[in-house]
Amino acid sequence: MSTDSSIGLNTIEAKTKANILAEALPYIRRFSGVTMVIKYGGNAMTDPQLKESFAKDVVLLKLVGIHPIIVHGGGPQINELLQKVGKENHFIQGMRVTDSETMDIVEMVLGGCVNKEITSLLNLHGGHAVGITGRDNHFIKAKKLFVTTPENTQQDIGQVGEVEAIDTALIKEMVEHGYIPVVAPVGVGEQGEAFNINADVVAGKLAESLKAEKLIMLTNTIGVLDKNNQLLSRLTPTDINALIADGTLQNGMLPKINATLQAAMHGVHNTHIIDGRVPHALLLEIFTDKGVGTMILGRNEQAE
Repeated sequence: MSTDSSIGLNTIEAKTKANILAEALPYIRRFSGVTMVIKYGGNAMTDPQLKESFAKDVVLLKLVGIHPIIVHGGGPQINELLQKVGKENHFIQGMRVTDSETMDIVEMVLGGCVNKEITSLLNLHGGHAVGITGRDNHFIKAKKLFVTTPENTQQDIGQVGEVEAIDTALIKEMVEHGYIPVVAPVGVGEQGEAFNINADVVAGKLAESLKAEKLIMLTNTIGVLDKNNQLLSRLTPTDINALIADGTLQNGMLPKINATLQAAMHGVHNTHIIDGRVPHALLLEIFTDKGVGTMILGRNEQAE
């Protein structure tokens, strides 16, 4: 009796796995050869098991013919090192005030520690990842970002930048040679100076410049939520403007939603904000019918 039961369970498990693979097949065919930009952050960057599943997901994407490009943040790691050296964190409207000493630490953490950890993990699982910053080949051109105060004046917050232009030649060359680019969000100014740039913004602008098939943002929520904390699975530009106006979208979600919306409006076919706390969230979003987050619709999809 126990033997029959065991066989039955094994058969059910086998059928389940077969169904999953069958569901994934059309997506693998559809996306083979396309570029996807993935913003990597939140718990997925700090939890050991989630880091492992993320690395495996990215390597699998590459193996089935998709070209993943990773853009990562590193705010918590920067905060930790600043505390260790006895330097206070200062933020204005959510933006880190970045003097030259802080910029050195930001660049060391993002371009060194965090970037190298991600590339090493990807390589450990069979990928061919190479870490770069926007200063490499000066491929992310940046200019100083000024914060608008409540008094409607422009406040200088140091070496914080916004993307002025992206030269995609370096990224494209890496992809053509089979590498997985891992990008730290540091840009370069006209004088060669470094600028700290929001990673969500870099991911969005890079996706736009590459005309990527998808832009995927990993977050610490199940997606974009309404005032009752219910998931909004699809959003149009009109929906987003209304959610911002009534205060539903604020704080850390604003850079993500703005970056994905701009990308959707400027040539990126699909943009998503997904729950990075779910193991293998990338595979679930890309290779299954339901996905695990919010899709942002661009101008064309809205018109249809």
